[in-house]
Amino acid sequence: QVPVVESGGGLVQPGGSLRLSCAASGFTLDYYAIGWFRQAPGKEREGVSCISSDGSTNYTDSVKGRFTISRDNARNTAYLQMNTLKPEDTAVYFCVVGWRCPIRAIFGSWGPGTQVTVSS
Repeated sequence: QVPVVESGGGLVQPGGSLRLSCAASGFTLDYYAIGWFRQAPGKEREGVSCISSDGSTNYTDSVKGRFTISRDNARNTAYLQMNTLKPEDTAVYFCVVGWRCPIRAIFGSWGPGTQVTVSS
């Protein structure tokens, strides 16, 4: 069972922006960590960013200064704002929920993710 649904992916030119959303249903996100992972073709899945229940955040080095993770507990949704996108950001992006950052064990199973393609 997938506890969250990702959306917001698409095709964007280099230097452009996208905002991904991660919506939960059937439970509240308030008390949990939310993480974004991505998997590019032919590569292993990697952690991109994570936000704890107290709002503290972390990012992988390659996205620092360009991506911002946030959460809106009232909407039961988390976001990943991606700016200054690069072709190497092209991947399927997944949202997961866990107890704390970094997320080692996820609640439920991996969803289908949302495709982000950065290309001119």
